[in-house]
Amino acid sequence: MLSVVVPAYNAEGYLARALDTLVGWGPDVEVVVVDDGSTDGTAALAHTYVDRYPGEVRLLRKPNGGHGSAINTGLDHARGAYLKVVDADDWLDRDALARVLDTLRGFLADERPVDLLVSNFVYEKVGKRTKTAVRYRGALPTGQVVPWSGTRGFGKRQYLMMHALIYRTAVLREAGLRLPEHTFYVDSLYALVPLAHVSTLYYLDVDLYRYFIGRADQSVQEAVMLRRIDQQLRVNRLMLEHVSRVRVTDRRLRAYRLHYVEIICTVSSILLIRAGTPESLAERDRLWSELRRQDFWLYRKVRWTVLGHLSNLPGPAGRRVSVLAYRVAQRAIGFS
Repeated sequence: MLSVVVPAYNAEGYLARALDTLVGWGPDVEVVVVDDGSTDGTAALAHTYVDRYPGEVRLLRKPNGGHGSAINTGLDHARGAYLKVVDADDWLDRDALARVLDTLRGFLADERPVDLLVSNFVYEKVGKRTKTAVRYRGALPTGQVVPWSGTRGFGKRQYLMMHALIYRTAVLREAGLRLPEHTFYVDSLYALVPLAHVSTLYYLDVDLYRYFIGRADQSVQEAVMLRRIDQQLRVNRLMLEHVSRVRVTDRRLRAYRLHYVEIICTVSSILLIRAGTPESLAERDRLWSELRRQDFWLYRKVRWTVLGHLSNLPGPAGRRVSVLAYRVAQRAIGFS
């Protein structure tokens, strides 16, 4: 029924925490651990779960190709009607997962091919005692199967990160989803590209996904993101290219996709401002000028928004204001 793909690279130190929340559900949950060329004991640890939970846990080993490559491999081998990705350093709440499984059983029993189940996720930030949950109340009706036209406006913090999503597996395959290899931050593409093939959604208001952030070497740490800004920009440009190329007719879906790329463009722009070099500032300007030249409609929709303006305030003083606003958002939401 549900395939859970666990991309794992040198995850020996924390993989067990994730797997302990995913096993023991019998045939309803298939756990697919994709060892992405680890050089530590990740595969050996995963093998212990394969042995303890035969038929429930599978281990796929492959040369290192990055997060997107591991997800691609998991999708290729998934057998469940629905699919969720759980990163090896994150975990799921078991009580919430039980409710998710009940809901998916209902979809299948009623022969209702609901394309996307959305649930909440919680930032489990190191050193932060108060945990911040991202929920979709107000944007999505609770406990109802709805088309995009049945949704409402999403708040600035209510973008659908990978952690919130359980796709129908056939939707991912119909979308032809292939994430780029050797590239970080591809989860943004996972959360955007298949939406053009999603006709029906269901919001289950449970705090399912626990998103662990705060490790010094983690890809979402700002210092790491600054070192890998080229990969953030690559994903950003791929997102813009997709929205420009794949047009959708539903007004609500169109509005949501614009909302999401606005946020990602803002993150890219602020990171380039934070880098603070003449080259990085020129790269920010290049990102926006390329979009203006390639798709003026999309440029206008993304650039002339509050966040678009915030990303492009002129001069050193304007850039300081942009970074300050970003810092406030970090503290308010709890992300890295």
